[in-house]
Amino acid sequence: MKRRTKIAAVTLTAALLITAGTAGAALASGGGAYQPRTEAHPAPREAAALTGTAKLYRSAGDDITFSFDAHLAARHTMDPRKATGTFEFSHYLHGRGAWAKAKVDCLVTGGRVAVVSGVITASDLPGAKGRRVGVTVHDLGRNDRLGYSWAGVGSPTDTRDLPPCVSSAPFEKVKEGTGDFKVVPWQPRL
Repeated sequence: MKRRTKIAAVTLTAALLITAGTAGAALASGGGAYQPRTEAHPAPREAAALTGTAKLYRSAGDDITFSFDAHLAARHTMDPRKATGTFEFSHYLHGRGAWAKAKVDCLVTGGRVAVVSGVITASDLPGAKGRRVGVTVHDLGRNDRLGYSWAGVGSPTDTRDLPPCVSSAPFEKVKEGTGDFKVVPWQPRL
């Protein structure tokens, strides 16, 4: 009888130790319990991003502003058309001009260059709502550059049938002291 009790106790103890060891290993590897994001366990890096605001330089004194909050989640690395966010732009000279806000529908970045497109959801420019526009940003620190899909046609309303993620080269200069665009480079699995 004593021998059976000892064997049962040893078996139970071994089972508890194996269970505790397995649970501890699972927790240590991140399985099971919630782990707050820390320096040792950072949040996963997003696949691509374009953020920031700047005014463009024009010698005539035009007031032109672009703002971006565009992101491509890590889980959508291979599909830039799943990008989310918004961007806004405005252009005024001598009290005349317009503004627009677009919902992001594509974001592709490479190094410090980003191309984002979106469909205009709100604007005071007649005929702009519902049009897709694209913008290119070159993140050069405080000397950022920018281009836009309507550069060759004159107005966002004239970008009929523009495909997603299409824009022009970043030919415009950012007004000194205003550039803070940040580009997170896209790293697709090729």
